[in-house]
Amino acid sequence: MNDPASSLSITLPDEATTRQLGEDLVLALKPGDCIALQGDLGAGKSTLARALIRALAEDAELEVPSPTFTLVQVYDLRLPVAHFDLYRLGDSSELDELGFDEALEEGVCLVEWPSQAEDRLPKQTLWLNYAFTPDGGRELTLTGPTEKLSRIRRILSIRQFLNENGMAGAERRFLSGDADYRAYEYVHLEDQPRRILMDSPKRPATPVIRDGKTYPELVHLAEDCRAFIAVDHLLKDMGVLVPDIFAADTEQGLLLIEDLGADGVLNDEGKPIAERYLATTEVLAYLHGQNVSREIPVAPDHIHRIPDFDAAAMGFETELLLDWYLPWKLDRQATETERQEYQAIWTGIISRIHDHQSLVLRDVHSPNLLWQPDRHGLHRIGLIDFQDAMIGPAAYDLASLVQDARVTIEPGLQQQMLDHYLALRDSEAGFDRTALLQDFAIMAAQRNCKLLGLWVRLLKRDGKPGYIQHMPRTQTYLASVLRHEVMAPLKIWLDKLGLSVES
Repeated sequence: MNDPASSLSITLPDEATTRQLGEDLVLALKPGDCIALQGDLGAGKSTLARALIRALAEDAELEVPSPTFTLVQVYDLRLPVAHFDLYRLGDSSELDELGFDEALEEGVCLVEWPSQAEDRLPKQTLWLNYAFTPDGGRELTLTGPTEKLSRIRRILSIRQFLNENGMAGAERRFLSGDADYRAYEYVHLEDQPRRILMDSPKRPATPVIRDGKTYPELVHLAEDCRAFIAVDHLLKDMGVLVPDIFAADTEQGLLLIEDLGADGVLNDEGKPIAERYLATTEVLAYLHGQNVSREIPVAPDHIHRIPDFDAAAMGFETELLLDWYLPWKLDRQATETERQEYQAIWTGIISRIHDHQSLVLRDVHSPNLLWQPDRHGLHRIGLIDFQDAMIGPAAYDLASLVQDARVTIEPGLQQQMLDHYLALRDSEAGFDRTALLQDFAIMAAQRNCKLLGLWVRLLKRDGKPGYIQHMPRTQTYLASVLRHEVMAPLKIWLDKLGLSVES
């Protein structure tokens, strides 16, 4: 008898609901998942498998032949899929010849007639057992690890949310979901504009690491989707372009929002388009010249307070260099003396920041900037991913744009953006361009020190080697701002340890 937490029943009254479930299941799958489809002939196993594969391929007409005679059919998709039919399998050992283990390492395995090799399937297999109902429908019982079933329950909750908010029957497709716990889907109904489903549950618990606080608490990251709602309202009221929010379930962390398109600030070769970066510079110059309300009502019982990007948070982020980059470069841990020296240097540098009162969106760079060719002025750029906004130095967002971590901004364009920003703000009462440029050097160095450690952490701890490609660019960016006199103590420390970065 299965524990209630390890089983789930779904009623499928017709073939259309079976296909919809197959399409939805795509959004719950991860590499290494094995799905065993069990039931009599005609139960709907192949219907679900075809719908799943076609949704993953984003091709409703994709030919998905039954692997009855070939035993396995492989699809090289965003998430690779190996579709097995074991009805004609002579012995479970034949799975080795079919490349079952290799397929599971790289992607997902769908297995029809799994009882033919049950002894060889992973213990973490998710079983889908079909039974006929008296009215001609199907009763599907899912059995497996609680973690996998939790993912299924989540995608079913999202389907229910869509049904309740005018999107019943909508097509759902993967948009993004990487290292973070948030995920995004495209949602589309025929004859309606495409929308975005933001799956943003409450931030999962993480270990306490310092002063009784977790990492998100130390650096003031948003706890739930109410922060996104609050900052979205704030930015809209300030006159910049952010997505409209059509529906929200703050308890579940689900938002249905406007799709601002997929046209970003890079060209087809992944290089920056100067006009679009300069347009973003104009948005930042405008925002940084405004007075910001720290408290934003979200609901009758909740007011979001924008936290401060304070010295403690800045300093803690720079320690990623000590914890990850230094060991990666020197093949040893930082000594206690080195750690204290580094922390003291940053304490002194951070104390020289002039501006602490601007709205800081935190990640104003290419993945979060959407070009609007048919709009004008500030609305030429759409902003997303701003739930972690804080109050702090305007120069932080300027640095994240001018030294975009994910694309090389050549020195000439960097200078052009800085000059454009300064010219736009020069007329403000009390604006000091010398102070801004010093803040820029400090914030660019702070951000790049954090990123040097982050790229290594993603490689070593999280098994995500793709980010290490950004390392040379980050080193070059850091070297360029270390030339500013305010950064001299840090440059000397890096040179002394052999951590110098090339410009």
